[in-house]
Amino acid sequence: MSGEPLSEREFDAVADRSLGALDRAINEIPDGVDADLQSGILTLEFEDGIKYIVNSHRAARQIWMAAERAAWHFDYRQSEGRWLAQKTGEELWSTLEAVLSRKLGRAVKLDR
Repeated sequence: MSGEPLSEREFDAVADRSLGALDRAINEIPDGVDADLQSGILTLEFEDGIKYIVNSHRAARQIWMAAERAAWHFDYRQSEGRWLAQKTGEELWSTLEAVLSRKLGRAVKLDR
């Protein structure tokens, strides 16, 4: 992570805002996926019963995502206002659009 690490309060605020925005954006997708945000855990459920999970992980100060038998750990870059995957540099919203597009078989663009 670049710069000073977020305090617990700062992390909770930015993670909650991010997960809430993702929840709203995913629920705007017509057909195929339902999003449900409860206690920092965003569950995406598809018509075939498959679930993807996006959640805040306070101890690590990260947002974690499990989808397609893979996992990502996103760090918040305050200077950029973006969540970037630790290992790959992938951005949270773009990564989610890509996995949703693959799962739904059509291009998905989330309103940010």
